[in-house]
Amino acid sequence: MVTAQDIFTISSKKEFEKITLKVFRHQYDNNTVYRDFCSFLKKDKQNVKSIQEIPFLPIQFFKSHEVLSSTDPVQETFTSSGTTGMVTSRHLVTNLNYYEQSFRQAFSQFYGNIEDYAVLALLPSYLEREGSSLIYMVEDLIEGSNNPDSGFYLNNHDELITKLTTLDNAGQNVLLIGVTYALLDLVEKQSFNLKNTIIMETGGMKGRRKEMIREELHEVLCNGFGVSKIHSEYGMTELLSQAYSLGDGIFECPPWMDILIRDTEDALSYIETGKTGGINVIDLANINSCSFIATQDLGKKYPNQSFEVLGRFDNSDIRGCNLMVY
Repeated sequence: MVTAQDIFTISSKKEFEKITLKVFRHQYDNNTVYRDFCSFLKKDKQNVKSIQEIPFLPIQFFKSHEVLSSTDPVQETFTSSGTTGMVTSRHLVTNLNYYEQSFRQAFSQFYGNIEDYAVLALLPSYLEREGSSLIYMVEDLIEGSNNPDSGFYLNNHDELITKLTTLDNAGQNVLLIGVTYALLDLVEKQSFNLKNTIIMETGGMKGRRKEMIREELHEVLCNGFGVSKIHSEYGMTELLSQAYSLGDGIFECPPWMDILIRDTEDALSYIETGKTGGINVIDLANINSCSFIATQDLGKKYPNQSFEVLGRFDNSDIRGCNLMVY
């Protein structure tokens, strides 16, 4: 059996591969939805000998099925945002410790001690609904910061402007984590010249603004906040781990997470580094649901294992990935 300690102490590529194959066999045995999908592709645990041979479950399964590799009671159900009438994803989490350990350890790896920061969160569309995994994470980071100035902001922009300016001028390290459209709203209201603040965008216009390419978006935000780089977080309802970009849209994964780039014409084969394809995610923290997910994002991977997210498939572009979803 793979334990949390096995997952969160991975320190080499060889170790990652060994534990990934163990997790695959565990999920094949214990997740009927995933096993049925593997069987449909004529894959069983005997003929999967490498990571490249592992089947990746299309992310849409989280909308249509209960994806579970554990019989333990569900502690929390994380749901994706969606407009009224849309079917949303449901990630059934039987052990929140895996999520907490994943985001705490990853944050520490990329940013150091959370207690060194005041955490300001501008996440209105997430705060206004139930079941957001992002809100769960940010609440924990706010609490972990032990800073009385940390907190959430909804539409009280004036209050946030005052707080952000005061803290930054006082030399306090600040992490402002915000949904993209709300950060744009903020810099339209006030321009800043921040010296001690990290701006982290979590993506998403949520239908509030026209989509922008990343270079344009980051240029607007850099100018508006007076910073040289915009940081980003790559996560989703269906994952319990996040990748982080410390600027320029180049993401890195924590050691228990990895990205493979699949061919857009053939979902079961991979393309070489530097070329654009569909993003497949291995998230070993998902041991109790499914650790192998074929997303609807397009991206490319670089030789140093970092990656870039370049957009999303439209539904007509997803070939060979919709097998037996409904």
